[in-house]
Amino acid sequence: MTAPSTIREYDISARSTPVFGRVLCNARNHHFIVDGPVQNGCPGEAVTPAELFLAGIAACGVELVQVVARAEGVEVGSISARISGEIDRERPVRDDVTVFTSVRLDLELAGVEQSKAEHLVELFKHT
Repeated sequence: MTAPSTIREYDISARSTPVFGRVLCNARNHHFIVDGPVQNGCPGEAVTPAELFLAGIAACGVELVQVVARAEGVEVGSISARISGEIDRERPVRDDVTVFTSVRLDLELAGVEQSKAEHLVELFKHT
């Protein structure tokens, strides 16, 4: 029997549309629109790249806490995440690329005692 691969590959594509600042993205057979922010002269109606990036982190947090809880044999009710990020262009973290100045991720686990919830979150941080 062959061990499962530890490599995970992802293939996403994005292309411009006739609307300035609107991008059509594809992940497997899923298609979605991303808009640049209004500060860049873009529509800002659909999810922006920064929001999509943060949503990916929040979704990853929820999913991985579920995986860690299952591996630990801990029953958990619902798990929710709230994430916020800030880009301060007057205080850039790096000169060569734009990155978030700060990001805060809060996880809430229902149906599990506080000490177990804290343990699961610690395990998630090291996953």
